[in-house]
Amino acid sequence: MSKKIAFLVADEGIEQIELTDPWKALEDAGHEPVLVSPKSGTVQAYEHLDKADTFTVDKTVSEISADDFDALVLPGGVANPDGLRTDKDAVALVRDFVASGKPVAAICHAPWTLVEADVLKGRTITSYPSLQTDIRNAGATWVDERVQVDGNLITSRNPQDLPAFNSAVLEALEHGAAATAPE
Repeated sequence: MSKKIAFLVADEGIEQIELTDPWKALEDAGHEPVLVSPKSGTVQAYEHLDKADTFTVDKTVSEISADDFDALVLPGGVANPDGLRTDKDAVALVRDFVASGKPVAAICHAPWTLVEADVLKGRTITSYPSLQTDIRNAGATWVDERVQVDGNLITSRNPQDLPAFNSAVLEALEHGAAATAPE
């Protein structure tokens, strides 16, 4: 059965492969990815520090809720989650998704948005290694794994982990999140 997945990004600084690779995996599996951003228009992706492609936003944060989707994917890039952290509506949307128990998948620097949403207490996640102090300070345990699944949170470290990340997201969509978020 086809599921609808929100990909939440800021207007700039998205690591392109962390957007396009999970997007393609989900489309290939018959799901419907939707690009969501705080602002309408286009968003700028990067290949590390070099500008890459632009992508058209399908919906703005103000137009949707967690109830409209079956899962949330947070692509990385350094500037992308940093931009999302400063948007109170985007942070609230992430908080709502985590609280819903629906799968929430974050790769590389994207867990910064989870830190800002204050949803990591008691959880075990992975990320790009430079975030581990922020994650620990948010009350989570940081591990150095290709993919870490803790309840409805799915996290990975970097683009090299995309095959494991994509598999975990597809598994969660097929069989549901491993558990609901802690209270």
